[in-house]
Amino acid sequence: MSLDASPALLAQAERGEVDEAAFVDTVRTSLPYAYQMISGLAEELEHGSAPFADNTTPPPSEAERGQLLRALASDAIRGSLERHFGVRLAFQNCHRVAVFHADAEQKAYDAFTSVRAQLLNQSPQLRDC
Repeated sequence: MSLDASPALLAQAERGEVDEAAFVDTVRTSLPYAYQMISGLAEELEHGSAPFADNTTPPPSEAERGQLLRALASDAIRGSLERHFGVRLAFQNCHRVAVFHADAEQKAYDAFTSVRAQLLNQSPQLRDC
C-alpha cells in the first residue's frame, strides 16, 4: 500500500469527491522522501533561472526509492503533486526526478523526456533500480 490514508479520508472517498489538499497531506506524510524531494526541487525551480530543477542523487535506501516510484507511477498522486506545487514532473530511471514550470515552454520538457535523454542517463549502477 502506498498511502497511509486516514479513516476520515477513506470515508470521504467512499462518499464521493475528496478534498485534494487532504490527499496531498496524506501523500506528504505517507511518502515523506518523495514529497520532500519534489518540494525542494519546486523551490529550487522557483528561485533559479534554469528551465528545470532535477535530482541526480540516488535515494539513501530502497525504501526511499520505493516512495519515489509509488509517487511518480500513480497518476493521481503525480497529478495532485503537480497541481499543489504548480509544476510539471518528469522521471527517469529510479531516482532522477525533474520539475518544470507548469506553463513553461515544452522544449526543455521534451528534451528531458526524450528517448535520447533516457539512454544517456543509463549506467551500470541503475540496472536493478
